[in-house]
Amino acid sequence: MAVAPETSKPVFWWLVVIGAMVCAMILVGGATRLTDSGLSITEWKPVTGAIPPLSLEAWQEEFDLYRASPEYQLQNRGMSLAEFEFIYWWEWGHRFLGRMIGLVFFVPLVVFWIRNQIPTRMKPRLVGLLALGGLQGFVGWWMVASGLVDRVDVSQYRLAAHLSLAFVILGATLWLALEARNGPATRGQGQLTKWALAFWGLIFVQIALGAFVAGLDAGRIFNTWPLMDGRLIPEGYLGGMSWFQAAFESRPAVQLHHRWTGYLVAIAALFLMFALRRTGLPTLRKSAHGLVMLVGLQVVLGIVTLMLAAPLWLSLMHQGGAIALFLFAGLTTWRARIAD
Repeated sequence: MAVAPETSKPVFWWLVVIGAMVCAMILVGGATRLTDSGLSITEWKPVTGAIPPLSLEAWQEEFDLYRASPEYQLQNRGMSLAEFEFIYWWEWGHRFLGRMIGLVFFVPLVVFWIRNQIPTRMKPRLVGLLALGGLQGFVGWWMVASGLVDRVDVSQYRLAAHLSLAFVILGATLWLALEARNGPATRGQGQLTKWALAFWGLIFVQIALGAFVAGLDAGRIFNTWPLMDGRLIPEGYLGGMSWFQAAFESRPAVQLHHRWTGYLVAIAALFLMFALRRTGLPTLRKSAHGLVMLVGLQVVLGIVTLMLAAPLWLSLMHQGGAIALFLFAGLTTWRARIAD
C-alpha cells in the first residue's frame, strides 16, 4: 500500500472550494436574516426539503404552514403569496447551499481517502470537520425552531451560536487547507504566535457580538457616531436588567459593546502590526499591512452601516469584510507560527 503524502494539492484546492462555499453560506445566511426570511420554512426536512414547491398547490401548502406561525400572525398578517415566495427563496437557498456543501465535502473526501491522497495526520480532523458540518445543520434548525413559538424572530443566542459555529468551520477549513498545501506548521509557538492567535480570537469574539446586534436589530437604533445620540453610555443601557443579562439582551448595550470591541480590534491590529514588522520577514510585513488595511476598512464600513441604519447591501458588505478579516487573521497566525 502506497504511503500517504505529506502534502496534497488536490486536497488543498478541494478545501479552498469548501471554504469559498462556507463564505457564500455565511453571506446568504446574513441576507436571510436581514430580509426576515429565516422563518419562512417551518419544517425541517433534510432530504425532501431540497425540492422547492413546484406547483401553485404546493406553494399554497407552504404558505398555509407559514400563516400559522407567530411571525405571520403578529408581524406579516396580510402578506401576499408573491411576498411569501420572496422570503421563502432566501431561506430555501440558504438550506440548499448547506446541503451542497455537505455533498461537495463528503464525496471528494471518500474519493481522496480511497486513493490515499490525504495526509494521514489530516484524516481524523477532516472527519471531525464533517461532523461539525452535520452539527451546524442541527444548530440551524434549533435556531429556526426558537422563532416558531411565542416570538416573531429567532433567539439571538441561537443565532450567535449558529454564526459562531460557521466561523469555527471556516477557520478549521482554512487551517487544514494551508496544511494540505504546505505541510504542518511544526515550528515553535513563541510570543508572536500567541499574539496573532489572540488577535484571531478577538476577531471571532467581535463577530459573535455582531450576531447579537443582528439578532436584536440593534444596528437600527442610535444611528449616530462617535456618540450614541450625544451620550457615551446610551440611554436604556441596562433596561432594568442586570449587567450580564443586558450584555446579551439590551439593544443599546449590545450595540455599545460591538462598537467598543471594534475600537479594541483596531488598537490590537496596530500593536500586532508593529510586532510583525519587527521580524523583518517579508511575508509577515505584508500580513502587518494587510491586517491594518482590512481593519480600517471594516471600521469605516461599520460606522457607515450604522449611520445609514443598516441597509441590506451595506450590512452584507460589512459581513463580507468580517469574513475577509477573519481569514486574513488566520493566515497571519499560520505565518507567525511558521516564523516563531
